[in-house]
Amino acid sequence: MKRLFKITAAAAAALVVSACSFIPTYERPLAPVANDFPYGGAKDGPVASELAWKQFFTNAQLRELIAMALANNRDLRIAVLNIQQARATYDIRRADQLPTVNFQTQITRAPNIANIESTTYSVGLGLSSWEIDFFGRVRSLSEVALNQYLATEEGRNAAQATLVASVANAWLALAADEELLTLTRDTLATRAESLRLTRLRFENGASSELDFRQAESLHESARVTLAQLQRQRALDLNALALLLGTPVLADYQVGVGTDQLQLPDLPAGVPAEVLAKRPDVRQAEQQLIAANANIGAARAAFFPRISLTAALGVASSELNNLFQGGAFGYTVAPSLLLPIFDSGRNNANLASAQTGRDIAVAQYERAIQAAFRDVADALAGRATFGDQLAAQGRVTEAEGVRYRLARLRYENGVASYLDLLDAQRSLFTAQQALVQTRLARLQNQVQLYRSLGGGWAE
Repeated sequence: MKRLFKITAAAAAALVVSACSFIPTYERPLAPVANDFPYGGAKDGPVASELAWKQFFTNAQLRELIAMALANNRDLRIAVLNIQQARATYDIRRADQLPTVNFQTQITRAPNIANIESTTYSVGLGLSSWEIDFFGRVRSLSEVALNQYLATEEGRNAAQATLVASVANAWLALAADEELLTLTRDTLATRAESLRLTRLRFENGASSELDFRQAESLHESARVTLAQLQRQRALDLNALALLLGTPVLADYQVGVGTDQLQLPDLPAGVPAEVLAKRPDVRQAEQQLIAANANIGAARAAFFPRISLTAALGVASSELNNLFQGGAFGYTVAPSLLLPIFDSGRNNANLASAQTGRDIAVAQYERAIQAAFRDVADALAGRATFGDQLAAQGRVTEAEGVRYRLARLRYENGVASYLDLLDAQRSLFTAQQALVQTRLARLQNQVQLYRSLGGGWAE
């Protein structure tokens, strides 16, 4: 038992020595972007990365759809399964740092010196080729697996943020589709009545064929727009169904106009702080840390690799006396493997690991730059969509007044029918543009929320 204690103590000492590591000290690269965002906008308000999607999206119907997507979306499900796989890989690597003890039993039949066959029974515990991690090779590989696991978790968070924003944008697009369809149907009904009256006037000689054909063309143009919008709504429903991971009824209705929807305004903050909280940027950084740890494993490969094989148990020539009169014994077989000539394999592995880290640095910097542009684009939209929407509202109002005046002038014989049709066409175009501008502004607010790191936290 004293010998067993010495073996255990030696193994524990080896574990302490194995704290040695050749992993380079990690330093986060400087963000290769400007110190401030353009069009900073709002200074006060909730921080996007700390604002749960349930707080940002207040519409109950939209919340229900987002929750449904988080439960059923297949892309998000794949991301979750990738996390489980990465965690299992990390558990495997972590288990490599500790010895694996096996129960083993053996029956041996062999002739002795007198050429008489004898049987030996043995049972015990065995330790097979446990690498004593003096130089941190196994621990470095465990660090690699850990950070790849963490990167996979961040990838899942990024996938959720994208999914939440995509569902919101698809739902907003459906709301705009409903408005445009209502507007187009109303316009089509108005033009159908105008065509009917023009036909009667033409048949009775009170109007020219030119007026009749212009009215007919305007009516058919509205039918074209209606068909296009019906198709677009069907496509938007299909896109929403894919995001939700479940079918959507063909007669699904949002029931809320884009003019009734409001989303919180968010402060931009400082790029270095804001971008570091985005899941996709954190994912790139964890991959960089993993690549950095891989250098430690490559460096440790230049040093001796020490492994230990041991067994402890009892043996007897009689099975019934195995645990009573059996002989106690143990074996300890340490081995050392020192690389002397490997045709440059270890040097190549180290060079590959160092290059891998350089690639990861470039990928991290690219992620920062892409995130900066993402935020800058959304901020530019926020800075300009308000003015655009206000101006488009005034255009629509002016076109409405113009249409009413043109109709009065035509009915009193002051203006031609062409003036009335032109005013009608311009009003319809302005009304469509107003709905589309509202939609673009709302979707830009969703983009800003996602680009500032929101949407992944519950």
